[in-house]
Amino acid sequence: MKNPPVTIKDIARELNISPSTVSRALKDHPDISKETKKAVSELAAKLNYQPNLIALSLRKSKTNTIGVIIPEIVHFFFSTIISGIEDVAYKAGYNVIISQTNESFLREVSDTNALVNSRVDGILASVSKETVSYDHFKNLIDRGIPLVFFDRVCEELNTSRVIVDDYDGAFQATEHLISIGCKTIVHLEGPKNLDITKNRRDGYLAALKKNNIPIDENLIIHCEQTTFDEGSRQIATLFDKKLTFDGIFANNDMVGIGAMIALRDRGISVPKDVAIVGFSDWEISSLMQPSLSTVSQPGFEMGQKAAQLFIEQSEADEDEFVPRTEVLKTKLIIRKSSMR
Repeated sequence: MKNPPVTIKDIARELNISPSTVSRALKDHPDISKETKKAVSELAAKLNYQPNLIALSLRKSKTNTIGVIIPEIVHFFFSTIISGIEDVAYKAGYNVIISQTNESFLREVSDTNALVNSRVDGILASVSKETVSYDHFKNLIDRGIPLVFFDRVCEELNTSRVIVDDYDGAFQATEHLISIGCKTIVHLEGPKNLDITKNRRDGYLAALKKNNIPIDENLIIHCEQTTFDEGSRQIATLFDKKLTFDGIFANNDMVGIGAMIALRDRGISVPKDVAIVGFSDWEISSLMQPSLSTVSQPGFEMGQKAAQLFIEQSEADEDEFVPRTEVLKTKLIIRKSSMR
């Protein structure tokens, strides 16, 4: 098997210096000492280092256009992220092209290829719920095209990403329900392959354990869709199984609202009989009767951070940019659906 090409990061690791120092040394930068330049030059020759010509070519032929891939454009959270991306991008002289996958893996692959063929300078992406293979994104990295994930990310690839602290948000939501007297709390979890689903479930479980509440796997209900109908359907499933509960933590607001409507239609009082907390803080959540308690995510800030990371990477020297993860805090918003 052919060995992968040597990168600036490989040279930096061997010499125990930063990639940016290696990059400047190779360019004979005056701030770098003669000794360091000599060491870098000799090791580069020994390892047969060759500059990434594809990446250099891409940087020299910039279109000042960013491609954005999202699962759903109608989703309130994603619409606020887009606003944040555009806020930073346009101020920096970039245009934005938006593609919607409709939660389809095949659409995601097709959109990625279409954006690359449109000569975008890089891509900001939030993966679909169907995505389990990331070869189309790995191909971007191999070609030197900047890639930043936001919200729904891929942990397998070494890229920058912007996420919210889903674990803590779920923990706070569940502990709030416990604090108002809930002892049997249902968790309506999201699509199984998404990291946000796992992190929110883990936060829910941690809050139960901290408060010595037994974990009942029957109360963890998988929701493949993020819709009103899904929330309503899962409530029917709970009653069909004759399960009793006095609290619900929903993976997202739409499912939470669907659950609340279904309970109301059955004559069950919210929050007196069952208290509910959602996640995301859609605008409609505050308009419901009763208004839905939720975990607010800083979507606009997430979009801004994702665009900033992209611009930093696209304007950095070859291999000089070090990918990093930005974790944004959530905020529990208590409304009437969980006020007792």
